[in-house]
Amino acid sequence: MSHSDYIQALFTVIDEFDAALYWLKRSYNICRAAGIKEKYKEDEFDAFETLTGRFIRLSDMLIQKVFRSIDKVEFVKEGTMLDALNRAHKRGLIESIEQIQEIRKLRNDISHEYAPVELKELFDDTLRYTESLFEIVDRVKAYAGNFQAGEDTATNEGNN
Repeated sequence: MSHSDYIQALFTVIDEFDAALYWLKRSYNICRAAGIKEKYKEDEFDAFETLTGRFIRLSDMLIQKVFRSIDKVEFVKEGTMLDALNRAHKRGLIESIEQIQEIRKLRNDISHEYAPVELKELFDDTLRYTESLFEIVDRVKAYAGNFQAGEDTATNEGNN
């Protein structure tokens, strides 16, 4: 694949990421308005269940697709997930490795939580870490925008 192909693939992933982000923001706003409670109405519980599923989806896309696509654009060997996270940290996309590890831990807790007693804490954590995901998304989009600008320049230079 050419560098342009990798850039195009990155922006395809970012378009998918944007669609998932839209739905996560929608769920986040509904759940934030409902607030954290000891007991939820059925529609509130459904909203939080939707939020947690969308949180999982976006966090997976971020690590498995977006960070890896940026590596490909920069011609970096894929390596382990920890390698990808270290590079994301060096690029300024995440505040710390611990931040993303906490997001991954929450993702796994959501996937394996069956006890209703723990849901209040789980929902609270999901709201908090969703805000962290939004910040990371902003950084990723700004970073990826540099590739788009570079691609536009390269295309315009070729047309002159």
